[in-house]
Amino acid sequence: VYGHSASTGLCSARCGLALVLHVSLFMAYVLRVSLSIAIVAMTNSSHPHGWSGSAPHGSYPGFAQDVSGKQMQITEICFPGSAPVYDWSAETQGIILSSFFYGYSLTQALGGYCSGLFGGKPVLGSGLLLSSMLTLLVPRAAELGVSFLIGLQVLLGLAEGVIFPAQYTLWAKWAPPLERGRLMNIADAGCTFGTFIALLVAGIICQSLGWPFVFYIFGGIGCAWCLCWFLLVYEDPAHHPWISAREQEYIVSSLAHQGSSHSRSLPLVAMAKSLPLWAITIACFCTDWLFYMLLTSMPMFLSNVLHFDLRENGLLSSLPYVGNGLGHILAGLLADFLLARRVLGTAAIRKLFSALGMLLPAAFLVAVPYVGSSTVVVVLLTLALTIISMTGAGININHIDIAPRYAGFLLGITNTFGIVAGIIAPTTVGLLISQDLQTGWRNAFFVSAALNLFGLIFYIDFGSGTIQEWAREDTAVQ
Repeated sequence: VYGHSASTGLCSARCGLALVLHVSLFMAYVLRVSLSIAIVAMTNSSHPHGWSGSAPHGSYPGFAQDVSGKQMQITEICFPGSAPVYDWSAETQGIILSSFFYGYSLTQALGGYCSGLFGGKPVLGSGLLLSSMLTLLVPRAAELGVSFLIGLQVLLGLAEGVIFPAQYTLWAKWAPPLERGRLMNIADAGCTFGTFIALLVAGIICQSLGWPFVFYIFGGIGCAWCLCWFLLVYEDPAHHPWISAREQEYIVSSLAHQGSSHSRSLPLVAMAKSLPLWAITIACFCTDWLFYMLLTSMPMFLSNVLHFDLRENGLLSSLPYVGNGLGHILAGLLADFLLARRVLGTAAIRKLFSALGMLLPAAFLVAVPYVGSSTVVVVLLTLALTIISMTGAGININHIDIAPRYAGFLLGITNTFGIVAGIIAPTTVGLLISQDLQTGWRNAFFVSAALNLFGLIFYIDFGSGTIQEWAREDTAVQ
């Protein structure tokens, strides 16, 4: 095995793959959030953001009244005369935006399974290309009617659902165990940076060209990038034409113990009985609950509890995306450093970073209701969303430690649970704060913190850092 220095460097093939995947995930997230930004300009300015007389004010006490006047000014600026405007209620907008996740949840495990059979490159590339093409059709679908747009969003979710699991299948063939943290987290940081840039750029496009161009520009760039994807990416080191012999041997030798890709049959019974897999799944559900709760509800909290105006709200709501992206990269680098120096074993590293990414945000949330300063509250919430990225070097990549042959499929399974948490959490917040604003927010923070604590304890008890028996090549067919 070659020394660590022989395997590092920005010019290495696997660092190149990390950067290409970073841009690909960046584009995937730009495509998926573009509608949630553009819908402000797509809807009737006389009922800003869809808050009409029939809007569920009880779910968001005081929010509509505080925002409506300022939102109408912004919406009117976003309307060059040629862009059509639709009279969609808040309920309709909610259905349109949530329809993506119904499709997204259905293809997670399927994407992992197919990428294990056919390769991560064609599955991820096809999913991204189809997503880009569907994005180009959004203005036409909206013109045809709400049902067409909902159907298109479901299809977009189906197409994007295969992307993340396929990425893990690629890393199972490319990432040496001592470099998984940095490589996978550099790639994953594209998600949060993509969301941040989309938030900034979509508004500018909306103002200058009209909302349809948000979809034409993002969809067009996505299609162009897919050409780069198919030209630049290779399924494994053995098929890469420009990789050095030294790097190829280093990767192949470091991964020799994990076996080849899986066959058509999967050891589903053994998976269902695996406590280390359940530990990852439960911890991912709990972490995603807190993450999605904050991500979707933070703008609302800043407005109706802390009374920030729209300009301040937009800036403060976008800060965690930058922190989260940088946190992913730093966590990966630090985890690999500790592994390479043999300070801790794989299982201990994964549990340490999971503990940091779950326990600290939970503590910050518990503190929020008792802090009197709005500035300190914003700092705590921003830190919570930033530090949760530490799980990127913990539970989020633990699948590839315990079952590299099935990493894509297992990521699809745990992601599905995470999506369920992402659907339930904002709904729970709405129910809690509809009863009483202050008490409701306090309880919402407490529930998220308690879930994270439970998930962490379960993961520390049952998590593992070694390949499971059912994931070994000689015992995989059961």
